[in-house]
Amino acid sequence: MNAIPRKSAQQHAKSVAEISAAVRKYHDRGERFRIRHGSTNSTRQTATKGKHFVDTGSLSAILAVDTTRQTCVVEPNVPMDQLVKHTLAHHGLVPLVVMEFPGITVGGGFSGTSAESSSFRYGFFDRIIVSIEMVLANGDVVHCSEDENADLFHGAAGAMGTLGVITLLEVQLKPARTYVQTSYHPVTSVADAVGTIRKLATDPSIDYLDGIIFSQKQGAIIAGRLSDSSSEDEPKRTFSKPNDPWFYLHVRETIRNHPSDISIEAIPLAEYLFRYDRGAFWAARWAFDYFKTPFNSLTRRLFDGLMHTRILYKAQDATPLSASQYIAQDIGFPFPRAEEFINYANQVFGIWPLWLCPLKPTPHPTINPFPASGHNATELLLNVGLWGPAPTKRRDKFVGLNRDLEEKLTALGGGKALYAHTFYTEDEFWRIYDREWYDALRGKYGANSLPSVYDKVKGSIDANKSIRNRVLELRPLGGAYGVLKAIRYRYGSEYRQIKREAPL
Repeated sequence: MNAIPRKSAQQHAKSVAEISAAVRKYHDRGERFRIRHGSTNSTRQTATKGKHFVDTGSLSAILAVDTTRQTCVVEPNVPMDQLVKHTLAHHGLVPLVVMEFPGITVGGGFSGTSAESSSFRYGFFDRIIVSIEMVLANGDVVHCSEDENADLFHGAAGAMGTLGVITLLEVQLKPARTYVQTSYHPVTSVADAVGTIRKLATDPSIDYLDGIIFSQKQGAIIAGRLSDSSSEDEPKRTFSKPNDPWFYLHVRETIRNHPSDISIEAIPLAEYLFRYDRGAFWAARWAFDYFKTPFNSLTRRLFDGLMHTRILYKAQDATPLSASQYIAQDIGFPFPRAEEFINYANQVFGIWPLWLCPLKPTPHPTINPFPASGHNATELLLNVGLWGPAPTKRRDKFVGLNRDLEEKLTALGGGKALYAHTFYTEDEFWRIYDREWYDALRGKYGANSLPSVYDKVKGSIDANKSIRNRVLELRPLGGAYGVLKAIRYRYGSEYRQIKREAPL
């Protein structure tokens, strides 16, 4: 992704016309195609081979910001950090929901599943989208909103591009502030964490809310309030510089130093929004363990250039390790079931920390995680982020663990984000999601020539037994190859250009 280009509405229309013509050719020949947009934040092994692709990589511009309506019109490949920089610096506005990884794009947030610390107020990222422009599978260009093609507008959210090619989105904004006044609430048990975050979600003064559980006896619920000022006794913190701590380590140190008190500090808004970028929450800790490298402030500073999410994803995409040795799941539960799942996850996986994020659910039907039958659809869900090395290196056991997790979440009325490892059989998948609704929508808008949602996720079910992947699963070959790919990207022209344009 390069710096945001200048583009007029006429230039955008020309780009869309070219995409439309390419799609129409596939349609007329009766051939399926996939969309190539140039980046991914999925942990699934994705299909990249073949010649049937429509390239949307040129759609990476911000076209307009309407300060009266507090919206911006953007192309799908605009990343979050560059969107925030533009709206914040030039208009004093910020999107209602901002994904914590700066390289996630607006289109990816809409077509995938993106829930962040303001989602207890606004829902998934797709819920702050006012309208979209889409090229249908036959090449027709349509506009969708609550008032126009509303069924397609709602159905495309979270459907991973399986109903058409998104070419433009209108995003809701709100007035920005200088700081996020951030308070850390220590908790001493899983039940305490779940209860505290549920209670704080009812406080109308809170703008951002999430939590980190470090063990069954230690954690913090983190509440953020937008503010233009900070008191003299509130420390001001940043998390983007090499000397800064990783955010999750800072949280742990804060509650260790103040185990019984609520600590408060001021974080500049952009720093807060992307506070988990360095270390990818805590996923990058695995890299130190993999290479048997000490994990301390000196080594984190030494390797800081490789510890940002854009670069970490390049390393991940280069090898099959994350698809066979690393658990990556985001699962939404009704609050009364969350504690049971966390206890189960501890017994089976032993992975800590865990991320907690309350969510305003999406009305059914949807591909996004949704409340189980019988759950009050107006009540919040609690997302549990389970990210860490699997307790096995054997591929068959790895798949078995994920299958067991999927059975457990179904039994507890949970729903998962499909960016992650997915091992459902096709019958199991469509017993969870509303196939009749989804197929009817695909039929109405002629999307049957596109891969289905299940087509997009089913590749993770069977192990990739290629010689290349078998070799790259060997320690340290796979990790070393990933590092080489990351270094090449980190010191390449594309990343240097991004850093020149990034807000932090």
